[in-house]
Parts: sequence; structure tokens; C-alpha cells
Amino acid sequence: MSSGPEILLASPRGFCAGVSYAIEIVDLVLDRYGPPVYVRHEIVHNRHVVARLHARGARFVDDMKEVPAESILIFSAHGVSPAVREEARERRLRVIDATCPLVIKVHVEVLRYAREGYEILLVGHRGHVEVEGTLGHAPDRTHLIESVADVAGVRARDSDRVAVVTQTTLSVDDTRGIIDAIRERFPNVRAPRKDDICYATQNRQTAVKELARQSELVLVLGSATSSNANRLVEVASGEGAVAKLIDDVRGIDPAWLREVRVVGLTAGASTPESLVAEVVERLQQLGCGAVRHVVTAEENIAFPLPRELRQRPVGSALPSAG
Repeated sequence: MSSGPEILLASPRGFCAGVSYAIEIVDLVLDRYGPPVYVRHEIVHNRHVVARLHARGARFVDDMKEVPAESILIFSAHGVSPAVREEARERRLRVIDATCPLVIKVHVEVLRYAREGYEILLVGHRGHVEVEGTLGHAPDRTHLIESVADVAGVRARDSDRVAVVTQTTLSVDDTRGIIDAIRERFPNVRAPRKDDICYATQNRQTAVKELARQSELVLVLGSATSSNANRLVEVASGEGAVAKLIDDVRGIDPAWLREVRVVGLTAGASTPESLVAEVVERLQQLGCGAVRHVVTAEENIAFPLPRELRQRPVGSALPSAG
């Protein structure tokens, strides 16, 4: 048996239910209707997933003008604004919505708060695709809050009618300081319930904390464009471990393993399990020993497919555009 570093494997890790849902939709649409199938933005933030689907005939676009009229267009897991949906209708695109149901839940809350006359504070990162979609649901009433400092700049019409929603890829820990600052400034704020935060984000951060407590080195599998994967690196570093973001096995530097007794391994919510298996194999080739699982939560959530894809026979037509 190898006397090299032990490998600690985080559980849960990798795909969350929303990512699995979105990828399954693209694969199923390609199976049933054939290529090309257009997807607005990357379906999820992982280049390996995107490359595999592109090879199958998925075409990822940032501008819907690139999509021929009456083509199939899939909205990515991150969601879109009402204006994007209207543009798709005007261009007679046949839309299938792969938005994560947890993101849709936030959109519904924003619309309800706006109807009830609330000022809405959206805690999130500027430029993130999910945030852009959420802002578009009530742009005249929604303020993007990226930091505690932003809270002081909010000018609310009525300080007693303020509500908060968050980007789903932020955890309770990520938002705690900002939410506390909002509560201090607006004591009657309608703050998000704990279950409004994406369960997968919180679970993966809790797991990586435990990895970092037991490991000198933590490897996080994920793409550089993945917000949640980058945050896992930050969380592990905050617990005192050396943390590295790697896209795949090619990102491993053997020098990292010198004088290391335990290597922790986890994966962002957009990372396929096949990449985890490849990294474990590579680490063992480099001299690492046995794999031990660190389980901090159990996940058994799955989302049902969109109605238009349920039990539709292969080769049947989608409803007409328009």
C-alpha cells in the first residue's frame, strides 16, 4: 500500500440538482430533435460540459440575433429577464426553459415584492448571468448590493417596505455580513428565509470547510468562470489550508504534494463526477494513497423536466413558435 498522502473526498460535491436538470434538458433536446440546438449563454459554467454538448450540436450564443427564426432555444440554468423572453417570442423561437427552479423562485419573489410596493435589495455579483436575469424582473425597484458599503447608498422610497433576495450561488455565510448591515439600516426589512439560499452552495461550502480542517492541501475542481468553485477555494483558504482551483488533471502540480500528509478534493456545482475520478486516479499515480470520504450532508433533490419534454416521443415536434 502506498505511504503517500491520504485523499479526502468531500461529499456532497459536484453537480447540484439544478445543473443536472439543465444538462439533462440539453441532452434530451438533442436526442429528440437533433442538432443544432441553441443555448443562451453557457448552460453551466464548466468548459468540459460545454465542450461535450458543443460536440453533440449545442450552439452557445450570447446574442439571440445569432439564432435563426423558429429554431429551438434553451435558456441556461442561470435564468433570464422578462425582456429576453419577450425578444424570444418576437423572433418566434421555440423556447425550452432550463432555468434552475431555485432561481425561478427568486424571480417570483422579486415580482411579488415589486407588486406590493417594496424596494428590493439583490445581494449578488455585478455581471453574473443570474444577477442580470433577476435584476430584469423589476429594474426600477431593485438595487444590486455587492458589499456592506453598498447598503449605506440605498435610497428607499419607504424604509419600512424593503425586501432582500440573494443570488442563489451565495451561501448563508457569504451573505451574513451584508444581511446584518441591511437589518441594522432597515429594521423592518423582509429578509430571505434560510431555504431561499441554494442548498447546494451551502452544503459544498460546509464540506470544504471540513476538508480544510483535515487537509494541508485542498484541490477544488471547477472552471475559472464558476462563481461557486472560486468561492470554495476562498472558503478552504480561510480555514487555513493551501487551496488550488484546477480545471482538470492537467492543473495538478506534483510539487504541491511534497511534505503533504492529507490532500482534500472537492468539486464545484458545475463539475462532472468523471473529472473527480480522473483527478483521484492521477493523484494516486503521483503517490497518494487511500481515499476516505468526508460526508457532511446528504442530497436527494431532483427537479422534474419541463412539461414540454415529459413523455414526448423521439422525433415529435415542439409546439410552434410564437
